[in-house]
Amino acid sequence: MVEMIELSKEIEKVILVGVSVEDDDDTEKSLDELEELARTAGAVTVGRVIQNREQIHPATYVGKGKIEEIKELLWETEATGIICDDELSPAQLGNLQDALDTKVMDRTLIILDIFAERASTSEGKIQVELAQLKYRQSRLVGLGKSLSRLGGGIGTRGPGEKKLEMDRRLIKGRIAQLNRELKEVKRHREVTREQRNRNHLPVIAIVGYTNAGKSTLLNKLTGASVLEEDKLFATLDPTTRGLKLQSKQEILLTDTVGFIRKLPHHLIEAFKSTLEEAKYADIILHVVDASNPQLDEQMHIVYETLQQLEVVNKPIITAFNKQDKADVEMIIRDFKADYLVKISAKTGMGLDVLLETIEEVLRQQKVMVERVYPYKEAGKIQLIRKYGELLTEEYKEEGIFVKAYVPVELYGKIQ
Repeated sequence: MVEMIELSKEIEKVILVGVSVEDDDDTEKSLDELEELARTAGAVTVGRVIQNREQIHPATYVGKGKIEEIKELLWETEATGIICDDELSPAQLGNLQDALDTKVMDRTLIILDIFAERASTSEGKIQVELAQLKYRQSRLVGLGKSLSRLGGGIGTRGPGEKKLEMDRRLIKGRIAQLNRELKEVKRHREVTREQRNRNHLPVIAIVGYTNAGKSTLLNKLTGASVLEEDKLFATLDPTTRGLKLQSKQEILLTDTVGFIRKLPHHLIEAFKSTLEEAKYADIILHVVDASNPQLDEQMHIVYETLQQLEVVNKPIITAFNKQDKADVEMIIRDFKADYLVKISAKTGMGLDVLLETIEEVLRQQKVMVERVYPYKEAGKIQLIRKYGELLTEEYKEEGIFVKAYVPVELYGKIQ
């Protein structure tokens, strides 16, 4: 077992570097987000450089002229490193370090670093370490130089500097071990999922861009005590909580990890079992930060990620959150959603409408039952009450008259 080494957090001053390959791409917005990621990881941004090129330089990410410009900026701002907005190849990483003689990081490393700090469950820690190891496996040599010179700081959390002492054989062995542990976790998750199916409890997966307010919504609806922070990836580990609707029906709400631009493929791979909660859910509740000017791009990224995870043919409710901050006049639209609601998870505005919408969608997934049950079959009504929606219950001479909506899989048991 590899020891986890805690390293003291030091404030680092960084320069952000991006490459714009098209005139109307979103490099500027992507760097804004990278700045927010850097802040979350504990760094201060002291400058940014964008190069317009037909394509990313295969050897050094940016061209020779820009490297000189970054060198000067490093000297002027006394920055301790640079962060590139794309995942660097081992060659780009090594060449940039040699040319700039400073710590070089990329977007993937920063996201992995934040995840390493935020993971609190054993599953989360396994997944993060697995993603980190896969990322570092091919970059050991390059990272070794910069980390041994600067020590600590961003990119060294989680499994940390121990990595530098491991050769590739050890890393390979550790990856295999973590994969075995993850398989066990996945098996456990599947058992839990089967249990839910047997209980006929509908599952609603809350998805959305990072910092859209998913945890706040879960807390408000269910009283869960999930960490809420105005930060990217404030919660990492999925939380499932039960909720009783107005119709007395019980449902399960599952919070999933937030999505982001250029979410590293190592992470999608490692977190597949967690993100698969959305794949097996009955309803997707897509939470959008309506106060964010980039909400259209963020929604697009969420749908792209859901597609990658093969989450298809699910009813989607899009909740435009943070109405307390948003422009009240805004027209809400989402062509991929079946239902749209305006809410504020913070103030509670629109949550009654959201719950009614969930009931409406669930009702469409059920069948109507209208019949008289003999008194000796009263136990069946108990099943309806627990898993369905009981509309009418009348006690007559010949038995109990019931009008209700029940899940399709329960229909056979109550006939």
